[in-house]
Amino acid sequence: MPQDRGPPAARPDDPWARFRAATPARIGLERCGDGLSTRALLDFQRAHAHARDAVHGVVDFERLAREISKMGPAHYVRSGARDRATYLRRPDLGRRLDPESRARLIDLRQTNPFDAVFVICDGLSSDAVNTHAVATLKACLLRLPGWSIAPVVLAEQARVALGDDVCEALNAKMCAVLIGERPGLSVADSLGVYLTWAPRMGHRDADRNCISNVHAAGLGYDLAATKTTWLMQEARRRRMTGVALKEDALPGLGAGAPAKRLGGGPTP
Repeated sequence: MPQDRGPPAARPDDPWARFRAATPARIGLERCGDGLSTRALLDFQRAHAHARDAVHGVVDFERLAREISKMGPAHYVRSGARDRATYLRRPDLGRRLDPESRARLIDLRQTNPFDAVFVICDGLSSDAVNTHAVATLKACLLRLPGWSIAPVVLAEQARVALGDDVCEALNAKMCAVLIGERPGLSVADSLGVYLTWAPRMGHRDADRNCISNVHAAGLGYDLAATKTTWLMQEARRRRMTGVALKEDALPGLGAGAPAKRLGGGPTP
C-alpha cells in the first residue's frame, strides 16, 4: 500500500511546489492509496468548519456601533428575515427592510438628498464583518471630504439588495454596501463592497459595481477604499454604476488592475 509521505512541500522533487506557493488553492495534494492523505483531509475539514462557523456566526453590531460612533452616527435595522434559518432559506426576505426599520430610516430623511449611505450587512460571513468592516469604512470616509454622508446603517440578516431599500428610505443618491461574502474553503472572512447609483427596489446586479475579497490575504483596507471611492466619485460624475462603469483608469493602480480573488464569492 502506498505510504503517506507527508505534505507535498516536504518533497524536494514536488513539481507542484512553485504553484502551491502562489495560491491557497488545493492543488497537487498528496494521496494515500485512492484517497487524500490524512493531513490534507483534516485541513479540508477544518476549512469547511471555518466556513460553516462564518455563515452561522453572529455579527457584534453593538461593538461596531460603538466604533463607528467615533466617526458619526450609526443606526441598526433588520431585514424581513427574522432569524438565520429564515435568512438562509428565503433570500428575498433578506433584500427588504422590515416595516419598523424602514419607518425609523424615513424619520432620518432630509430635504436635500444625501450623496451616499454606507450599509454594513452581515451577509454570509460574520467573521468578515466583525474583522474588516469598520477599518474599510474608516478608510473610505477619509477619502470622501465634502460628501454628504448619511448615518451608517447596520443591517442584520441582510443581503446586498437591502441597500436599495435603505437608499429609498433615506433619500440617498448612492449606496455602498459592505457585506460578508460567501465563504470559500481558503478564505472564510472575505468582505465585499457593492456600489449602486440611484438605487431602487428591483435593481439588477448588472447595475452594481463590486470590490471583492477584502481580507488579510486579499485587498488591504487602503487599496479597497481607493478603489471604492474612485468608483463612487466616477459614479457621481457620470450618474451610473454597473457594467458601464469601469475602473480601467484608476490612478496609481495601473490599467484594469484586478482585485485578488483568493476565495469566497459575491453574496446575492
